[in-house]
Amino acid sequence: MVSIMNEALELEVGHKLLEIGTGSGWHAATIAEIVAPPDVPKKEWGHVFTVERIPELAEFARKNVETAGYKDGITVICGDGSMGYQREAPYDRVLVTAAAPNIPKPLIEQTKDGGMLVIPVGSVHFFQTLIRLRKKDGKIFEEKLGGVAFVPLIGKHGFKQ
Repeated sequence: MVSIMNEALELEVGHKLLEIGTGSGWHAATIAEIVAPPDVPKKEWGHVFTVERIPELAEFARKNVETAGYKDGITVICGDGSMGYQREAPYDRVLVTAAAPNIPKPLIEQTKDGGMLVIPVGSVHFFQTLIRLRKKDGKIFEEKLGGVAFVPLIGKHGFKQ
């Protein structure tokens, strides 16, 4: 699933990406390998901003990212991912690794024109569709990429806890 989602994002060196649902930090590390590869000068690097709502998990991910050597390419934030991370917006790419009842408006707003967002959308009980949203000239284009099963996105613009 990580490979499918990364491929759907059409990642490139230099992209600034927002990931919602950090978990262990592993998915963010796979993205950093593409947008901020070690064989490219740092001035050309992109960056991954990743938001985790569970403080202990965010700290676990922060330690994993540092231990694995990705601290210059990944920033871990503890917060409500359904709100995105406005401070660094807009983003070339937005990735959500938890299912939402619909696509959160703040995430659409924080996606750069010409950018894209990949998110599972559906019910809390694992009946979801992976959606790729493209933003172009102020218009939104959605594409269904298939059925998936993810944990729920909890937050103001997600499912209620």
